[in-house]
Amino acid sequence: MVKIDNIELPDFPLLLAPMEDVSDPPFRALCKEQGADVVYTEFVSSEGLIRNAAKSVMKLDIYEKERPVGIQIFGANLDSMLQTIDIVSASNPDIIDINFGCPVKKVVSKGAGAGILKDVCLMESLTAEMVKRTNIPITVKTRLGWDHDSIKIVEVAERLQDVGCKAIAIHGRTRAQMYKGDADWKPIADVKNNPRMHIPVFGNGDITSPEKAMEMRDSYGLDGAMIGRASIGNPWFFKQVKHFFKIGEHLAPISLEERVEAARRHLQMAIDWKGETLGVFETRRHYTNYFKGIPHFKEHRMKMVTSDASKDVFAAFDAVLEKFAGYEFVE
Repeated sequence: MVKIDNIELPDFPLLLAPMEDVSDPPFRALCKEQGADVVYTEFVSSEGLIRNAAKSVMKLDIYEKERPVGIQIFGANLDSMLQTIDIVSASNPDIIDINFGCPVKKVVSKGAGAGILKDVCLMESLTAEMVKRTNIPITVKTRLGWDHDSIKIVEVAERLQDVGCKAIAIHGRTRAQMYKGDADWKPIADVKNNPRMHIPVFGNGDITSPEKAMEMRDSYGLDGAMIGRASIGNPWFFKQVKHFFKIGEHLAPISLEERVEAARRHLQMAIDWKGETLGVFETRRHYTNYFKGIPHFKEHRMKMVTSDASKDVFAAFDAVLEKFAGYEFVE
């Protein structure tokens, strides 16, 4: 069993990573149904939240069926971050996660996300003050370092733990790498193998198959895996990994009918939560993976990702079900 403070999780839990415009309540619900042990919100801007920006406030919507659920926040200003802790705590998440890893320029340029990797002392002091501000467990998601020459993740993780961080998830790339090259899990294992570490250490980056998840568990000895891009349009990834762990074989491919039903539910939940326009727009990124592998699918995919009215997207789902009935997916 793995514990984040007093939150009990199964052995080697699978966590849905916080992803902007992806990890919203509809998608989190689908992933939870398919075996995600912990889900995280999209990351929330501290500055946006204290200004009561509608998009930031909306990201605080969490539901009982999601628990345990973490709200992830980012920022670099202490006063703003402490105000954010107060606002976020009112939503009663199980976890508050600090993003010290986002590599996007508009975040980094403000000293937030991975930008704070240039100032480990600030990273430590922010974490310490946020831990003091709330009784909700504070966790951190970060990267190996700013660049290859500044990787000090073993020291960083220990310092964060010592000021009260209850778990750490580490993406196996530096900020300089962005999402290029291969993730390096060895430095993450070094964190886990530090005899002074006693909080859970989760790995993130390039977990693209059940075999990769098993390698992270068995060869690198980490406490769990945080799944990001592999889950987009594939909420079944969590179930696939757990089946592989248990049986040693791949789960049977997800049927066309299951895929269409999931896509329908996803779209409808998105519309119910954020309205027609945004609901249609922000689910588009999932459709390529929902139907990946179907030959000569471009015409149908284009209808799904260019239609502005939900009725047209639902009609596209119907057309796929009719035209490709009986199609068998291959893993």
